[in-house]
Amino acid sequence: MTKIRAGLCVFGAIATLATPNVVAAADWYTGAERESVQDDYIVAIDSAATVTSNSSAFGVVTATIAPVTPLNESGPRIRLQGVAGTYSYPSSTGRTVRGEQEEGTAMLGYEWIWQQAALAGYVGVNIRSNSLSVIDPNNPVLGTGIGAKVAADLYLNPTANTLFAANASYSTLFSAYYVRMRAGFAVADGVFVGPEATLLGDAFFNQWRLGAHLTGFTIGPMKFSVGAGYAYDRIQKGGYYTSVEGRAAF
Repeated sequence: MTKIRAGLCVFGAIATLATPNVVAAADWYTGAERESVQDDYIVAIDSAATVTSNSSAFGVVTATIAPVTPLNESGPRIRLQGVAGTYSYPSSTGRTVRGEQEEGTAMLGYEWIWQQAALAGYVGVNIRSNSLSVIDPNNPVLGTGIGAKVAADLYLNPTANTLFAANASYSTLFSAYYVRMRAGFAVADGVFVGPEATLLGDAFFNQWRLGAHLTGFTIGPMKFSVGAGYAYDRIQKGGYYTSVEGRAAF
């Protein structure tokens, strides 16, 4: 079963649980760095953690590398991502199944940067290992495998006071997918508040989330985003989620 979920990030980074797919370098990235002349960074490290009341907890670390031009300019990108987490669910026999998931992704892509927008596309491979505490014949998402993976990220500042971001990925391994969208209104310089929605799943699990986020606030050299809301999945039905994401650039 796959429970991800965190959305969140490497271009950003994001997360995802048992199947996630995370997301990306910063699915909360506001693009503010592009307006600063000193931000000629070539590496961004994004981390994210998501916990749900539906018995799942996942973490994601993503590195986005710009090997030719800085991150604030259009150019090729390398994305490396690691996901790890635990989850549990009731089986059809009434027993509680506890699972552990680890996933690694390596992708190549290209990012187009404009004054108020960024668009990136990636293609690569992912390896995922999923183990269960007891055998569940109804759960085909088990063992270790390798698949082809694609991902896309879109970030827009339609106006100085608004934000829209979308991240999506799909892997042929267990048909895992992840889609997240955010919109926001500025409450301070570079800080946005607004709604967010997420869909994720694989050959066994699926979940949707609807909540709110606070994105773009800084603590020291890092930018952060927090989110919370309602989550509903096929197995455990209704629940709640919370997420924290952070980004550092070098």
